[in-house]
Amino acid sequence: MTLMQKLLGAGAALAVSAGGALAEPAMVYDLGGKFDKSFNEAAFGGAEKWKAETGESYREIELQSEAQREQALRRFAEAGLNPIVMAGFAFGSVLEEVAADYPDTKFQIIDMVVDAPNVRSIVFSEHEGSYLVGMMAAMASESNTVGFIGGMDIPLIRKFACGYAQGVKAVNPDATVIQNMTGTTPAAWNDPVKGGELTRAQISQGADVIYAAAGGTGVGVLQTAADEGILSIGVDSNQNYLHPGQVLTSMVKRVDVAVYNAFKAGADLETGIFVLGLAEDGVGYAVDEHNADLVTEEMQAAVEDAKAKIIAGEIAVHDYMSDNTCPVK
Repeated sequence: MTLMQKLLGAGAALAVSAGGALAEPAMVYDLGGKFDKSFNEAAFGGAEKWKAETGESYREIELQSEAQREQALRRFAEAGLNPIVMAGFAFGSVLEEVAADYPDTKFQIIDMVVDAPNVRSIVFSEHEGSYLVGMMAAMASESNTVGFIGGMDIPLIRKFACGYAQGVKAVNPDATVIQNMTGTTPAAWNDPVKGGELTRAQISQGADVIYAAAGGTGVGVLQTAADEGILSIGVDSNQNYLHPGQVLTSMVKRVDVAVYNAFKAGADLETGIFVLGLAEDGVGYAVDEHNADLVTEEMQAAVEDAKAKIIAGEIAVHDYMSDNTCPVK
C-alpha cells in the first residue's frame, strides 16, 4: 500500500455525534509542506487549534507533485470527509471539476475564487497588509532602498509587491524599491538557496530592509538578511521569532483563522466568496517580543493611523489583481 493510499484510503472513519454522523474534515496542503514556516504552516496551525479545542481528528496530506491535486481531492471526497479545505490558488482548476462531481461535499479553497454552490472561496486583501509593512520598511531604512522578493511570478504575488511599494512611497516618495521574483514555476515556493542569492543581490544594490512573500523560499531570504546584518519582513505566519531582532515585522495573513472556521462549521460551512482585509482582521502586521525593539512608537502610530484610514476608505490601496497594473514602482 502506498503512502497516498494509507493517507487517503476510502475507509475513512466517521465520528458519531448526538446530532448524527459527523464527517471528519480534511486539509490539503500546497507544495512546500505544512512546515514551510509560512502559508502552509498557517493552515496547519488553524487545523491544530480546532483539533486541540474539540478533541476531534482530521485528515491531511502534503502534496509531492502537481499530479496529486485532483487525486487527493477525489479520494478525500469519496472517503466521506467534509469539509475539504485546500491551501493555495493552484487548486482552482482542479476544484472546478471535482466540486461538480461531489455536490454533497463542502470545499474551501484559500487564495482563489471557484464559483460553485458547494465551494467557499477565501481571498485576502494582501495589498492592504503589505502597504502597512511597506510603511514600516521605509521608516526603518537608512539607505532609502528597500527590497521585495516574491515566490512564483503570478498576479497574486504582484499584489503583495504593489501594496508594499505603495506603502514605502507613502512614507518616502524618493525611496527605491527593488523587486525580484524567484521563478515562474511552483518550485519557486520552495527554493531558500535562490532566496538567499536574490537577497545578497539586493543588498549589493543598497537594500537594507527586504520583504519576502515567497513561501518556503522566504526562509532563505530571512536567514540571509540576518547573516548580512539587515532587516527582513516575514509573511503569512508571524515569522518574527525566526531571527529575533532582525525581522522588522511580518505581514500576517490569517489563513489559520480561515481553516479553523471551516473545520468548526463542518458540513454546515457557508459557501460563496469571502474577502478578508484589514477591516475583517484578515491581514495585518505582527509586533511581539521578538521585534518590539525595532518598532518605534512613531512607526506604530503612523501605521495604525494608515490602517484606520484604509478601513474608512480615506486611503485607497491599489489592488494589482484588479487590472494587472501598479501605479508605483
